[in-house]
Amino acid sequence: MEVKANIFRNKKLSLKHVFALFSYIFVVWAIYRYFPEMLPVWAEEVILKPLAWLIPTFWLVKKIEKLPLASLGITKVNLFPSIYWGIGLGIVFSIEGVLTNMLKYGGLNLEVLQYTPLAFLGAIILSFVTAFSEELVFRGYIFNRLNQIWKKELLANIVSAVLFVLIHLPIGIFVLGYTPAVMMVFLFLVLIFGIGSAFVFARTGNIVSSILLHVLWSWPIVLFK
Repeated sequence: MEVKANIFRNKKLSLKHVFALFSYIFVVWAIYRYFPEMLPVWAEEVILKPLAWLIPTFWLVKKIEKLPLASLGITKVNLFPSIYWGIGLGIVFSIEGVLTNMLKYGGLNLEVLQYTPLAFLGAIILSFVTAFSEELVFRGYIFNRLNQIWKKELLANIVSAVLFVLIHLPIGIFVLGYTPAVMMVFLFLVLIFGIGSAFVFARTGNIVSSILLHVLWSWPIVLFK
């Protein structure tokens, strides 16, 4: 895309920055996950994750790379195509979640949700906050930089998706306590989502597409267990 090419023109991007950022976030998050229930979920997503994930990313972009935030996909460009892509593939992932639930239980097993209207609204907002942090780092920065450096979308997609899987290892091990078999399924589903998220982002260069997809992917996990 011409707009995205203009942003990165004459800029020397470095793999060192990409993997240094990932390594930093992975270590910090693994240490945090080792001590489960240190903070309520809302504080973790609204306060801790932006501090640990977003501030280093913004610093790297603005101070080291000297690039605008548009290089992370924070832009109005291709906004409506981003909405179409995000919702469209998000519906596919949602249907997949329902079908998986039906196969698991031999029928539809809808989790009983004890949400008041206000709590439900808070949960929706929280899911968008979580999606913003994770998608900005893994699609807006990591995938985007790898794609610009390597000029190979498929390779950048797969590598960024694998890194996204790795960042979910600590919660699976220390918080959820998954057995090896369940862990493999969990990580496989995370991998498929990561590939899909990078795919829609690459189509538009707008982070809105990945955020919407992330939210639509996460809610079947909440509703169907």
